[in-house]
Amino acid sequence: MVAGNGPFYPILGFALFVAFLYMSFGDLIFNYHKEPEIGFVERNGTQFMLDGRAFYINGWNSYWLMDHAVEEYSRPRIRAMLQAGAKMGLTVCRTWAFNDGAYNALQISPGQFDERVFRALDHVIAEARQHGIRLLLSLVNNLQAYGGKTQYVKWAWEEGIGLSASNDSFFFDPSIRNYFKDYIKTVLTRRNSITGIEYRNDHTIFAWELINEPRCMSDTSGDTLQDWLEEMSEFVKSIDKNHLLTVGLEGFYGPKSPKSLTTNPEAWASRLGSDFIRNTNISYIDFASVHIYPDHWFHEQELEDKLKYVSKWMLSHIEDGEKELKKPVMFTEFGLSNLNKDFLPSQRDRFHKTVLDTIYKSAKKNGSGAGALVWQLFVGGMEEYHDDFAIVPWGRPSTYRLLTKQSCRLAGIQGVSQLEGYLKELCSKKV
Repeated sequence: MVAGNGPFYPILGFALFVAFLYMSFGDLIFNYHKEPEIGFVERNGTQFMLDGRAFYINGWNSYWLMDHAVEEYSRPRIRAMLQAGAKMGLTVCRTWAFNDGAYNALQISPGQFDERVFRALDHVIAEARQHGIRLLLSLVNNLQAYGGKTQYVKWAWEEGIGLSASNDSFFFDPSIRNYFKDYIKTVLTRRNSITGIEYRNDHTIFAWELINEPRCMSDTSGDTLQDWLEEMSEFVKSIDKNHLLTVGLEGFYGPKSPKSLTTNPEAWASRLGSDFIRNTNISYIDFASVHIYPDHWFHEQELEDKLKYVSKWMLSHIEDGEKELKKPVMFTEFGLSNLNKDFLPSQRDRFHKTVLDTIYKSAKKNGSGAGALVWQLFVGGMEEYHDDFAIVPWGRPSTYRLLTKQSCRLAGIQGVSQLEGYLKELCSKKV
């Protein structure tokens, strides 16, 4: 797909990106970089652990990796993005391991897969492995983008076995639950066509995420979603005991939680059928997931009030991780829209700094704030795919400095002398 101005601007953008990498990092980028030796990330109480040491995460979202790995013309973007992330000291990338019934669908129909697209996901994992990046792979979308739960319901309805046309039947219809279980098993047991390693045995994968931003508004008690999460998390762990597992929650407190009145953005947030504490307390769930979108939750507040709320929101969930859940808390999406009235890029920098500082302060105290993933990063030449949160980090030096500084601050907790590869190179220059 080409923007209205033809291929010139995407090609120019990509060329500028390559020039930036060369000027910033010398000829190292063009030389072969030995594949880092990495193990499985584990959990010990409220901390992620790697090779016996606490592991705090500075990372990002690029949901688009598998989709752009399908076609040969767009495949170089995957290496460019992962290599750039590694050069910035980022350690985890969250991306979609699903595309249901849409263009370039991985799952064409229930249990039917496009091998060409599966090989694209193989490519993403293999590239991440080479650059020492771990992947948080999400398995389905609550939203309609890339199919989501809507597509599963449509499949069951078309086959004449669906109990309801409601999107929420994804959570309670036994036939649809079986569809999804078949999908989970196929993905987790996939043998990578490039590395030869089954996904469930690949340490490149940091963790699985059951579903992006689950909501079941037809049952505000939360019982329907809770039952689904319990069944699916147990099923994942029955197949894959190597990897960590999270839900994919936005972080809203349910109606029975005292924090629904004191911490949720507004009353609507407790009526979505999800409950941060209850959902995360499931024994098979290894860590909490939380999202941060203050400008979507508050439309009239000034920036200062939004930033105060962000701090309150994060500290509340970190406290939950330490005192109630006894699990790490990871802020798997955070973003500030450029569609806000009178938006300035400096406002986004202040928002990012608030999030990253909160994580660093928690990490310094060995707290449960285990990391954050900015939404979302692109390489040059992808303007047609941008949303209102899109960031090309080298296009704004202040954003680039914030992200790389956070990488080195978190690395400093472990000690730069213990680091390897790109991260050691980056942080040695900064100390």
